[in-house]
Amino acid sequence: MSRGARRALVVGWLFLLPALIAYVVFVLYPLLTAIQYSFYKWNGIGVATWVGFGNYGQIFTDPTLLAPIVNALVLIVFFTVIPIVAGLVLATLIRDMRPGPFATTARTVLFLPQIVPLVAAGIAWSWMYAQTGTINQILNSVGLGFLSRSWLADFNTALPAVGLIGSWVATGLCTVLLLTGMGKIDPSLYEAARIDGAGWFRLFGSVTLPGVRQEIVVLVTITVISALSSFDIIYTTTKGGPGTTTLVPGISIFRLAFVQGQVGLASALGVVLLVLVLAVVLPVQRFSREAD
Repeated sequence: MSRGARRALVVGWLFLLPALIAYVVFVLYPLLTAIQYSFYKWNGIGVATWVGFGNYGQIFTDPTLLAPIVNALVLIVFFTVIPIVAGLVLATLIRDMRPGPFATTARTVLFLPQIVPLVAAGIAWSWMYAQTGTINQILNSVGLGFLSRSWLADFNTALPAVGLIGSWVATGLCTVLLLTGMGKIDPSLYEAARIDGAGWFRLFGSVTLPGVRQEIVVLVTITVISALSSFDIIYTTTKGGPGTTTLVPGISIFRLAFVQGQVGLASALGVVLLVLVLAVVLPVQRFSREAD
């Protein structure tokens, strides 16, 4: 290796070193520490007691610890499936609009929830979901007052109600990103399909969907992680209630570590959550690479 190449290599490592140090200190070290704590029974202050895989066994046998994982999986429908499907429909409609102020306004309005802090969104939606909130007032005004209820306090509606907040937040991001992906599709592909007699649905399935496959993979990755690690919206709306209806791993980890003093069990639940995220996201990434 020449002297110039060695110098360039050294300079490159010097530029990367701060980022590497930050990654080790703020990501890798806490992760390894959490894995270590997960094998101990520890209250965060006293002496830690080795329990091996006891914490993990408790997670998969205690219904109160399994419920948050099940709820997080249900939230994937609201945080991932609904926003991506709605985003595909909305992006297709906006793309087919004539360029003008209306199309620009539609993009802006749809993206607004992304810039609203999740805490503020949770508070605003809790007011709308209240017994005297906007949603029940609308139902009463159209003669559907028998459906009104305290949506976040009802065992049957609390989780879907919280999930719809996540759908509202994520739909704008999905729409804008998918709209960008559709803009990269060669118009000649649509023209060729139309010449062959393809209708709207065939165009959508044969040209649009394959053209935005990478964008869909990115959105699935982002929204699945958001669903499984959700905390802000749940904490500001229901705090995991009523009962364990909306309890998610993030809330459970917070309670176990900082309220109940079970740091080891909280660490084990955090590790399980990490494995769950990887188990959902990695197959999607692999499928995307194989499709290419």
